[in-house]
Amino acid sequence: MGRPRVVLLHGTRMTRAQWAGYDRLLPAAEVVAPDLPGHGARTGEEFTRTSALATVDAAVAAAPRGQPVVLVGHSLGGYLAMLWAARHPQRLAALVLVGASAVPTGPGAALYRWFAALVPRVGPERMARGVNAVMRWLGARGEAAAALPGGEAYAATGAAWQLVMEECRPALLAGLDCPVVLVNGQLDQMRLHARHYARAGRQVRVVTVPRATHLLPLTHREQLAGVLREELARLGAGRQPPPGTAG
Repeated sequence: MGRPRVVLLHGTRMTRAQWAGYDRLLPAAEVVAPDLPGHGARTGEEFTRTSALATVDAAVAAAPRGQPVVLVGHSLGGYLAMLWAARHPQRLAALVLVGASAVPTGPGAALYRWFAALVPRVGPERMARGVNAVMRWLGARGEAAAALPGGEAYAATGAAWQLVMEECRPALLAGLDCPVVLVNGQLDQMRLHARHYARAGRQVRVVTVPRATHLLPLTHREQLAGVLREELARLGAGRQPPPGTAG
């Protein structure tokens, strides 16, 4: 079977740097972490549905024939991952969604629209300082704090979340042939509808990390890596995940 490929998709306003160190935490896998359009090395590039999904296409397609692929996405990356997976229901060995278990409609969606509209009024740098202060209050320390983005990361926010709000729903998981893991921090508002997503899929388990927030991939790296190692071990053993929830 060979060493599985783990593709890691970062959250909005973040970059591939949020996954720094995961290659060491996942020695049994080939770890790939691209920048999404409008983020990191691709700042200034327009974020569109086509360009975002093409990024996932390239990361997955680079796997040699027969190499299993585990697609992992955090926040925006999680919603993109489920959108891509729904278009390629038989391509993945597993799908792991981190902090992406809230249905992006209703009052929650209105909050993101307000946030996106506020950026040009307040200014991206000032907005970044305010948001990053909140992130540090939520637990970002050391490397996690260093990975927080500056104002340049805000240009793609509106287009990215517009795509999520228009297209990303629990029903995307219904046709998938692979196991799905929903990983959320106990204190993460983005786990609000985890049960809806769990019911939508056929092979879904839910993992809740105690005392973790939406910054789970940055603040609880070992715990998230442990979940990913479990999935890689199941791939190696050819086992299906247990039904139900954990956490």
